[in-house]
Amino acid sequence: MLTTALKKDDKKANIIIWTASVAVFALVAITSRYKLDLDLGFNIHLFALVNAIINSTVSVLLVMGLITVKNKKYTMHRNIMLLAIVLSSLFLLSYVGHHLLAGETKYGGPHDGKYYTYLFILATHIPLATIILPFALFTAYRSLTGEYDKHKKLAKYTWPLWLYVSITGVLVYWFIHPYYMPAI
Repeated sequence: MLTTALKKDDKKANIIIWTASVAVFALVAITSRYKLDLDLGFNIHLFALVNAIINSTVSVLLVMGLITVKNKKYTMHRNIMLLAIVLSSLFLLSYVGHHLLAGETKYGGPHDGKYYTYLFILATHIPLATIILPFALFTAYRSLTGEYDKHKKLAKYTWPLWLYVSITGVLVYWFIHPYYMPAI
């Protein structure tokens, strides 16, 4: 097993993880209501493409993380999963930036045969994307404090939810990107 990277302090961890999770939720909720009118000199919908690339990469990293832990390559697993957390943090910044600059983009409507599939994916993606952050942070915390049994129990729920959120994030992009104005 690995050496612990953090000293166990559940009270402090709970405060940090829940504060960060609520703050991120509030940031996303608040910024989704506003649109900044800035000209950055490039198509701001490139942020959405970057988001899809980041989510695709996170999906691959999550699968690699599962494979490495199953093969008992714990150091590699830790590094892969930490990279997935870092990339997910960059995704969040890019996501907020895109929504602040581009505003909301609406899907074309029910005349498109894919509309109800899109709505289903979106309706599952949004709530799961909302709850995955504290799951991921608590799962990482349990590992970094050496509580591998608790980490493993949490990861059984966190991993599939996080993978679903990252994959459906890419699908949402592919469904909605034709409706960006101007198109990329």
